[in-house]
Amino acid sequence: MLKKFETKSARVKGISFHAKRPWVLASLHNGVIQLWDYRMCTLLEKFDEHDGPVRGICFHIQQPLFVSGGDDYKIKVWNYKQRRCLFTLLGHLDYIRTTFFHHEYPWILSASDDQTIRIWNWQSRQCISVLTGHNHYVMCAQFHPTEDLLVSASLDQSVRVWDFSGLRKKSVAPGPAGLTEHLRNPQATDLFGQADAVVKHVLEGHDRGVNWACFHPTLPLIASAADDRQVKLWRMNDSKAWEVDTCRGHYNNVSCVLFHAKHELIISNSEDLYIRVWDMSKRTLLQSFRREHERYWVLTSHPTLNLFAAGHGGGMVLFKLQRERPAYAVHNNMLFYIKNRHLRKLDMLTNRDAPVMHLSKGGGRQQPYSMSLNHAEWCVLVTWRNGENCSYELYAAPRDHSGAVPEGTEPARGQATTAIWAARNRFAALEKNNQLVIRNLKNEVSKKISTPTCEEIMYAGTGMLLLREADSVQLLDVQQKRTIASVKVSKCRYAIWNTDMSIVALLGKHTVTLCTKKLEQLCCITEGARVKSGAFDDSTPQPVFIYTTANHIKYCCKDGDYGIIRTLDVPVYAVRVLSTETGARVVCLDRECRPKVLNIDPTEYRFKLALVTRQYDQVLHMVRTAKLVGQSIIAYLQEKGYPEVALHFVKDSRTRLSLALQCGNIEVALEAAKSLDEPAAWDQLAKAALTTGNHQIVEMCYQRTKNFDKLSFLYLVTGNLEKLRKMMKIAEIRKDTSAQFQGALLLGDVGERIRLLRNSGQLSLAYLTAINHKQVEEAEQLKAALEAAGMPVPEANPDAVFLRPPLPIQRNQPNWPLLAVSKSFFEVAGQARAAAEGSGSAVAAALDEPLEAAGAWGDDDVLPDHKEEGEEEIMEDACEDGGWDVGDEDLELPEELAPVSADMGAAEDSEQYFVAPTRGASAPLAARLRTAHDHVATGQFEAAMRLLNEQVGIVNFAPYESVFAEMFAHARVTFGALPSLPALTAYLHRNWKEATGKDLLPVITLKLSDLVSQLQQSYQLTTAGRFPEAIERLQGVAQRVPLLLVDSKAELSEAQQLLAVCRDYLVGLAMETARKAMPKNTVDEQKRTCEMAAYFTHCKLQPVHQILTLRTALNMFFKLKNYRTAASFARRLLELGPRPEVAQQARKILQACEKTPTDEHQLLYDEHNPFSICGISYKPIYRGKPEEKCSLCAASFMPEHKGKLCPVCGVAEIGKDALGLRICPLQFNR
Repeated sequence: MLKKFETKSARVKGISFHAKRPWVLASLHNGVIQLWDYRMCTLLEKFDEHDGPVRGICFHIQQPLFVSGGDDYKIKVWNYKQRRCLFTLLGHLDYIRTTFFHHEYPWILSASDDQTIRIWNWQSRQCISVLTGHNHYVMCAQFHPTEDLLVSASLDQSVRVWDFSGLRKKSVAPGPAGLTEHLRNPQATDLFGQADAVVKHVLEGHDRGVNWACFHPTLPLIASAADDRQVKLWRMNDSKAWEVDTCRGHYNNVSCVLFHAKHELIISNSEDLYIRVWDMSKRTLLQSFRREHERYWVLTSHPTLNLFAAGHGGGMVLFKLQRERPAYAVHNNMLFYIKNRHLRKLDMLTNRDAPVMHLSKGGGRQQPYSMSLNHAEWCVLVTWRNGENCSYELYAAPRDHSGAVPEGTEPARGQATTAIWAARNRFAALEKNNQLVIRNLKNEVSKKISTPTCEEIMYAGTGMLLLREADSVQLLDVQQKRTIASVKVSKCRYAIWNTDMSIVALLGKHTVTLCTKKLEQLCCITEGARVKSGAFDDSTPQPVFIYTTANHIKYCCKDGDYGIIRTLDVPVYAVRVLSTETGARVVCLDRECRPKVLNIDPTEYRFKLALVTRQYDQVLHMVRTAKLVGQSIIAYLQEKGYPEVALHFVKDSRTRLSLALQCGNIEVALEAAKSLDEPAAWDQLAKAALTTGNHQIVEMCYQRTKNFDKLSFLYLVTGNLEKLRKMMKIAEIRKDTSAQFQGALLLGDVGERIRLLRNSGQLSLAYLTAINHKQVEEAEQLKAALEAAGMPVPEANPDAVFLRPPLPIQRNQPNWPLLAVSKSFFEVAGQARAAAEGSGSAVAAALDEPLEAAGAWGDDDVLPDHKEEGEEEIMEDACEDGGWDVGDEDLELPEELAPVSADMGAAEDSEQYFVAPTRGASAPLAARLRTAHDHVATGQFEAAMRLLNEQVGIVNFAPYESVFAEMFAHARVTFGALPSLPALTAYLHRNWKEATGKDLLPVITLKLSDLVSQLQQSYQLTTAGRFPEAIERLQGVAQRVPLLLVDSKAELSEAQQLLAVCRDYLVGLAMETARKAMPKNTVDEQKRTCEMAAYFTHCKLQPVHQILTLRTALNMFFKLKNYRTAASFARRLLELGPRPEVAQQARKILQACEKTPTDEHQLLYDEHNPFSICGISYKPIYRGKPEEKCSLCAASFMPEHKGKLCPVCGVAEIGKDALGLRICPLQFNR
């Protein structure tokens, strides 16, 4: 008897197993019904509505129902999902003994002490039949598994078999078979009807009251248990029933009896404290299991599993009669297992199964406990355990696999707890006296080893054994007879080795311990369910142990990582893991010794192993292709320090923000903060961005949270005086005098400070401020005010100095290069993949970025949410400063088409501060320099300007002053050597690893990615309608392109493409700005503005900007009544897929234009003839006409403008003969 689960409670009077879930119901004598999960050994629920003992209990085979019957005469039907009683059936007049569901019909069968049996319909909630005939308490009534029969047992010493086919015909609609029979014989109608249920057989033979009776699942047999201490076996047919035999052996009343569904066994329990197992064919007692103090009252079996439950006076016990683990052994890809006393082999690659040999019947009815295979000598050791009797058999298997064993050949036998192979021609047997005996192939003793504390032996390689003790496992060297290693593992049951015998998994009842071959513990995992078996997956960089529990297949790695792979309906025993690149299969045996192959997904443990072994290319491949989801994988990545990988699996904005901040990915954190838009998120982002020197993001965060003090300080340290002055105005609007005074102090605005002090009533301080800063007129006025107020006039300090803040050397500087955050392998690979999938360049990726038209100022300026009366708006409308002006406000269109407003941008006047750097020492690497970048980085500005003039024709170097100074500053590092000495300066080199001396080259101080980032900012300014700022930013990008230094032809192509994009935008934006400034009084002036709007639509802009240009031209031409050209613009606009409201407006205009497809005015515009636009006159230069180009940006101009300064880029000469852009070392190798 193998106990699987035991409970302690009041006396258990009824038990029922769930057909599919690992649940068991126990009804108690105190009126409580308990629902247990016997796999997890937990109490799930209690149901307490009966008044008095509950004797009958039964699960429905399909519905989420169970029925109970108690001493309160009530039958209750429960829904365990809703955890409540659905209804109560009343009708019995005494205690209810048993309740059972029919396996097919909606019926409940109940037996009661009122001497009746009732059949209820639980759907209609009515009693449909009352069976009378017993003249004493009816102790039990059960349905037949397949036929229209039921059996009842009563204290009137009889067992009755009832036929209820009449009730079925009357109550249940005929099925296909019944309908066919009725059509064949329509005359066979019972005129007088048929009784609901009739007694078919009365079985009399017991001398006292019968407590239980049951049908055999398949045979026409009945077993009954009675107070005469006997178990009787009855056989029946259609006409009669008779007693077959009696099983005697109980010493008290027999409470319950049942048939074993899979073996010829009868199981009974009694008030004599015994559970007894009988041989059904021989009617002899096989086994007895005694409980010390508690009497047994009920017994039941699982509908499908080899599991039994017995209720006694102190609770319930679940048990098996025999072990169900199959005996098997694995060699290479061959699985050897024993089934039905046959040794079989399975080729796990081809799934070919074949018998090897037949085993003798030495083990009786028992299954073999284990087997051990000697593949070298082709011998098999089979171990049998039958209670206290333990033995082994040594078989020599046929080498030709014919399955035939020579006649008269008997296996060698011996008494031992376990027998396993220890060498090619030796096996070890552990005898009952805890002595380890080494025997040869002839079963002769060759060596004895004393192991006084050993409980079990397990294989550990040639000449080695694992000895299991109570709380440890020892590694024994058989030759030397000594223990060479030990590990503390409590009650180890099995040892499983990987292929190369480097790792062993020691399985306990609820534990998995991985150790090295020297028993050094690697990890230990505790499971809630029972651990059944396992096998290693050796295809991974590190072996992974795949093991099965009662309800899962799981994995365990060497470092202790573990997880669930899939769930199991029934326990299986894994024997081998077969892996491929795309998946894995687990070959296993079930409890019926049937081989099965289960597909598993190894992605999760392969992903974790790839991270542990730093195989990042595989990690990246799995991130892109595999479906890894769930909180567990995200928590694992965070725990192991890979938040950038976890970002690939997270959609929640709050989690993405946390992960992005962990890995320093400010861009992703910004997206998450925008979607959250919470002060706490902006504060976290600002703190992280400040540590990496990204002060532009910090500025945005402070603006969103309206943190004015921090914002003012940020503008101070970044040298952004315009915005600092704006903050002072905002402080004035907020009436924050202190912040306003601080802003004036930081700006060095003496007049503003004097005004503030005067307005605040601080006349003395205002006078001192004026007199110390030589503001004579203000001082005189304040002195007169002091004297008029009768206040003393303070004396000026002769030693006072001006309080003026230093001017910033570099204004509006880009993000600080204070902290370089190294990108991980995953981020770099992700960007590379994105570039590869796009057009191949960062510029093209920027062009594909979707933009939406924003407000006139966007998020760049901070204004309070509300203003008081009298406050004036400090921001100007974008239209006044030349933003987008589509011009559709006065179109005469239907009212349902609302005009689309576009916010306009404005520019800020900027002053340039420049301090020339001190002349640096000549660098020894001057002779090796070829590009303008390297000359600027080493301080050779004159040589750089000469190169720029020769290569791209630059003649105006004024805009390059700050750029040269910035690049030169970035190429050097200043550090303090000794406290008493001035700081030292050193050059930074980009090839310091492989070069020395004159071969050293300066570090790259201007990168293509920085210019691409500025281009994207220009796109945003253009979308917001801030054309002057966008032009300034685009000119800066174009002017810096000749100062780049790139390594490859691809990057050179990107730089040239970047220059072309800047040219198209500069020409278009400048032309649009000029158009909006032109007068529109006469028809000719209106025609000229329409022509320029039409030219703007032919600039190569982004789709979002192209839509805006087309809308502008469409509306202007429609107003001018040039309908044919307007229709062309409408078609081009619709092809770009604008917003629905814009598209609707364009279609209406197109419909109106198509009615009169004519142009009222002749314009200088031919859309079908390709042309370029002159950058000065803004007139078309059609293909084939003479033109001059800028030597830097390649903008087109009329021939008369040759020699002038290009207004597009602002630095190069038009028509100058130049060498071309030289920014790549490969260009000098030709």
